[in-house]
This record gives sequence, C-alpha cells and structure tokens, in this order.
Amino acid sequence: MQAVTDLPFMRVQARRGAPDWFVTEYFRAYPKSVAKSYILRSVTENDTGRPVFAQLIGGEAEHLVRMARGLLRHEVAGIDLNLGCPAPIVCRKNAGGGLLRNPAEIDGLLGALRDVVDGCFTVKTRIGFGDAEGFADLLELFRKHGIDGLTVHGRTVKGRYQTAVDTDAVRMAVETMACPVVANGNVVDVETGLAFLRKTGAAGLMIGRGAIRNPWIFSQLAAAMEGREVAAPTHRDLLGHVLELSAELGAEHPDYDPLLHVQRMKKTMAFITHGLCGGEFEYDMRRVKTLEGFHEMCGRHLSGDEPLPPRPPEGSKLFCGFEDLLAE
Repeated sequence: MQAVTDLPFMRVQARRGAPDWFVTEYFRAYPKSVAKSYILRSVTENDTGRPVFAQLIGGEAEHLVRMARGLLRHEVAGIDLNLGCPAPIVCRKNAGGGLLRNPAEIDGLLGALRDVVDGCFTVKTRIGFGDAEGFADLLELFRKHGIDGLTVHGRTVKGRYQTAVDTDAVRMAVETMACPVVANGNVVDVETGLAFLRKTGAAGLMIGRGAIRNPWIFSQLAAAMEGREVAAPTHRDLLGHVLELSAELGAEHPDYDPLLHVQRMKKTMAFITHGLCGGEFEYDMRRVKTLEGFHEMCGRHLSGDEPLPPRPPEGSKLFCGFEDLLAE
C-alpha cells in the first residue's frame, strides 16, 4: 500500500509477527521512470529476515521490462505485477486494475515479463473490472505464461473495497492454476482468515489493511493454525506499536518536517483508530497537527490494559463485507 507499507512499517510489523514474505509499494514503470530509492530500500536495507517481492505497476511492456531488469540486479525474491489497484488515477493510465479491461494487453505484458524474469514471477489481480465474467479467460492467460504464483483479491475493480469478497471466484483460481494461489481481501482477524482459507482452498493469505489495523494478525493466524493460544493484544500494546512506528519514521527521515511526520502517521492511523474508543480517537486523530499532540493523544486513548476488539465494527466503511466470510 503506497505511502504506508514502507521499510519502517516492515521493520515494526516484523517485531510483532512477520508474514512469510513482504511485497514492496509499487514501482511505477513509465517513460524515463527509475526505481524510487525510498521504495528500493525496502529491498536493499530490509533487515526483517523475510524475502521481499518487488511490485511493478504500469501499462507498457517496454517500461515494465526495463524496470524489472533493474530490480532483478538486487536481491528481490521475485517480480510481482499489479493488476488489481482500483485507484481511478491508476486505471485512467491503463495500469493496475485498469488493465483488466484489455486482456490482449495483459497477454503481451505477461509474455514480455516472463521472458526476462528467470526467477519467481507472480501476479496480483482482481477478478474483473466491472464484473467477473471474463475471470476464467484471465486465468487461462496466467496459465499460458507459466506464472509462479497468483494472488487474487476477490473483488472487481469497481467494487473497490466496498463489497464482500467472491470466495467462489478465488476457489475457481485455486482449482484452475498449477501454481499456488493466495487469497486476498477482507481478512481482519483470525476467524475471517481461517474462513477464507476453508472456503477457497487457497495456499495462503495476503493481508494489507487488516495487518495495518492489527499488526499481530500474522502471529495470531500462525498460532491458531498450530493449535497454540492466540495472543489478545491490549490498548497499551497498540500504543507501543504506534509509538515505535513513529520513532522508526523519525529515524528514517531525521529531516522530516513534524507536520509531514504527523500526516504520514495519519495514513496508518486511519485504519488503526477506526472503531476504537467510541469514535473519539478517530475524531481526535483527524484534528491533531503537531507531533507532540499526536503522541499525547495516542497515550490518552491507548493507555488502558483492556483487550483490543478482534475485528472492526460491523457496517464499517473501511472494512466492508468481512461478515460474509463468517457466514456458512
């Protein structure tokens, strides 16, 4: 996730339970583009002990290939092509999820990248642009080019993050593809994660916004799968996480303007504050302007030892439709 899942985030996340691998923010491929140094450091200076996939986004084979070749000079675990980003500005440029309107173009991009990526080449996709009618054909394209892994966000591009995930479509991918298929979308806690796996047979889960909200989610899922006790973090634990992330950002950017520091933290806190403290935390977060005020406000709302709620409130505007995963 752009401007959120950067190197400081990865470091702090890993201390609370690292995923099996990380995926970078996306490297944009366009004429004269270069790999942004702050994103590249997520690969070259990553000390989490986890492999890191370099994510590409773009709509022209020439520039995607050039970017992939440059990234392969570094110790990336693989190259991941983004066919899922629903941001309107990205789709207008015929990149990310916008490419799902043009299967012939996807065919060409996959072929060009497969020719230059000798190692692991993966794709993250949504199930269609406006509907999922062409998803089976899209899967055949992925099979044709022998990709090594597929992550399926079980929504259409137009569905953005406001619908339930389509578990049947993800299961279709699992049953069609020869490579591992990872399920993505709406995993907010252990129960939703296990339900998604049960309903789809996927090889694993990719978690984005759910891990920003709950950085313990990977260790909790691992404990549940191994039959161990699942930790129940408290408000005070979350305070420690937030302050640690703020400190990591400060160390990463010692010349940060305090206002920019607060604005960067707000991008993360939008997912964390949602549904906590009766809405007062979220309200106060929107209005804080200074770093001192930010730290004081977090301490005021998160100083208690009561357990955090395991999932967002039903009817959430940020985490929509996760209840459907729990329905039998």
